[in-house]
Amino acid sequence: MAYDADNDEVAYEVVMNHEEQYSIWPADREIPQGWRKAGKQAKKSDCLEYINSVWTDMRPLSLRRRMSAASSDVALS
Repeated sequence: MAYDADNDEVAYEVVMNHEEQYSIWPADREIPQGWRKAGKQAKKSDCLEYINSVWTDMRPLSLRRRMSAASSDVALS
């Protein structure tokens, strides 16, 4: 049976890892270790739209922190 993205009614959960990177996961499956629920459960297209609206900075959290610290160090010099 072919996959039809337009008729996808499967429920997904938006998940986020420790680096604040987002993904989706089928809602009826256990969330993988290292990921947590990010507050949205819906059909795939709605979850992807949600991620698009909230994930505005694609850099991992650790990189954002390093860059922020570096810019603070420069400002103090």
